Order: sequence, then structure tokens, then C-alpha cells
Amino acid sequence: MNDIRDLHLVVLDMAGTTVADGGLVELAFAAAAGELGVEPGSADHTEKLDYVRATMGESKISVFRHLFGEESLARRANAAFEKAYGELVDGGRVAPIEGAREAIEELQGGGRTVVLTTGFARVTQDAILDALGWRDLVPLTLCPADAGGRGRPYPDMVLEAFLRTGVAEDVRQIAVVGDTSYDMLSGVRAGAGVVAGVLTGAHDDTALRAAGAGHVLGSVAELPALLSEFAAAGAGR
Repeated sequence: MNDIRDLHLVVLDMAGTTVADGGLVELAFAAAAGELGVEPGSADHTEKLDYVRATMGESKISVFRHLFGEESLARRANAAFEKAYGELVDGGRVAPIEGAREAIEELQGGGRTVVLTTGFARVTQDAILDALGWRDLVPLTLCPADAGGRGRPYPDMVLEAFLRTGVAEDVRQIAVVGDTSYDMLSGVRAGAGVVAGVLTGAHDDTALRAAGAGHVLGSVAELPALLSEFAAAGAGR
């Protein structure tokens, strides 16, 4: 049996971790809020936007269920959000985090399997992948609907990656990496051997560590070196 420190599966978040979207979530939220009559600049708008910021990384439909209560309203808001975000993506408003593609290719070249995950719906995830030319970059991409509908902070997408890829014998052979507290919580709850935050997105070092990050990196570009050190430490025991 392989040493549990020999990490075989790397589950990477997209927006804020491997993908720079320049605050498109907030712009798309404004469109969703407007669809439901939330007046820009109002106290209600500010309160809802604060919640969106605090829950970055969570499944967007879950966020809208919290904000608007009724399922029909949540679905209207989510549809407006996904439409607006998709249009912004199509307009060239996303780019890879510097060094992200190279890091993914290095990880896979070293024999690890990389899975990209998101809190967005599949249609939005695919729009981002198409915009970046990343459709064939990794063998598997997951959104909440692919894992039974529950996104972060639940561990479901991480565990779905574990089950679908079949490359790891133990959940401790998984590394989970993201830019939000919810990414960290999902990794901890899945039992991942490495849970690492990056500082290129929504949350800072303090928030990431409070949610369970064992490592905080400047960016995903530093990940291959971290995992190599982790594996070497295990081999040297």
C-alpha cells in the first residue's frame, strides 16, 4: 500500500484560485439582485452583497436560497446571476491566475490527478473552461450538481472527485486547494491530507487558517513545490 503522504489527487477550486475573474461575482450579483427588485445602493442591497462576499466559494443557488427564501425567487436570482456571469466571461473578463496552468501541468506530469471544482452551475463552469481553453486540461471538472447538489462547505465535491477518479486509496492522499474559507472547510470535512489556501482570491490568511488551512500559499503556482516537500517528508520517515 502506498504511503498516505504520497498525494495522488489534487482538487483545485477555480475562481480566485486558478482563475482570475476580477470581481465578476459581485457584478453578476448586482444583475441578480436587480432581477428581484433589490435597489442598488439600498441597505438591503448592501446587506445581501455582504453575505455574498462572506460566502464566496459556496454553491450560488444555496446563497440565493438564503437571501431570497422562496425557491422560485432563488432560482430566478440564480438564473439571472449565471446569465450575467456567463456574458461577462464571454466578454473576455476572465484569465488564468499567473502560473496556474503551468502548476496544473506540472502536477499532472508528476503523476498526480487534478480535478477542478466550482460553486457555479455547470453552464458557467463550462463557459469559463471554454474562455480559457481549458476543456482538455484536466480529466474531470465538477460543480455542485455533479455531487448530488451540495456544494461547499460540504465535502461532497471532494469525495466525488475521490470516487470518480479512483486514483487514491485513502482520502488522506487528497490535497484540496482554494481561496475561501468554504474551500478549507470542504477539505477538512473530506479528510484530505493537505488543505491549503491561496491568497489570490476572496479570503485572507487569518480566515483561511481559521477554517482549517494547514498551509497558506501566495498562489497556486507554489503548490507543486509544497506537495513535493510533503511527499519527501513522508518518504524520509
